[in-house]
Order: sequence, then structure tokens, then C-alpha cells
Amino acid sequence: MKLTHLAALKAIILATALPLTAQASSMWHPAPTEEGFTYHPDHFQSTKTRAQVMAEVEAARKDGTLAILQRGAPLPIKSSEAPKTRQQVLDEMRSESPEARRARLEMYSGG
Repeated sequence: MKLTHLAALKAIILATALPLTAQASSMWHPAPTEEGFTYHPDHFQSTKTRAQVMAEVEAARKDGTLAILQRGAPLPIKSSEAPKTRQQVLDEMRSESPEARRARLEMYSGG
């Protein structure tokens, strides 16, 4: 009887301690503050080497994304289709249906 109580007690202790060990390896820890968390950058575990990170930075510098990110601007979305000419866009706007025009104007005017 005592052995089962001891095994149950060990299981309860283990079950309550496991979430704490998972949080110890995270950069973010829950805290009883207004923010609700604390930040610990020294707990970050990188899977990349310094050389890999430096190569990524150099590639971003060459293609211009590093300058965009340093300004705090969002990265432009790269389209998978060929770009349209000015004339193609104008032709599409002239030939759109009244419903499509109304929807486009509502979208750009905010309602």
C-alpha cells in the first residue's frame, strides 16, 4: 500500500516539474507582471553556425533586403506571375464590371 502511494507521489511530482524544465530552455518565461512574461535572450539555442548566419546577412545585403529591414519596412511580396504593363492594367480597369469596380472602390476608400 505504501509503495503505491510513493509511486503516485513520484508521478505527481514528475508531472508538475516537467513543464518547468521545458520553460527553462525557452527565451520567454511566464511572470506575474503586467506583461505576463520575461525575456531571456541568453537561453536561445541556435541551430545555425556563425558562418551560416554571416552568409545569410551577406546575401541579404547583396539583394537589398537588409536595407529594407533596417528601415523597419515590410519586405515586398514577390509575385509568381509576370508583371503587367501599364496598358494591360488600364485595359483591365476599363473592361471591369460595375460590381467589380464598386468592390475595388470600396476596398480602397475604406467602405
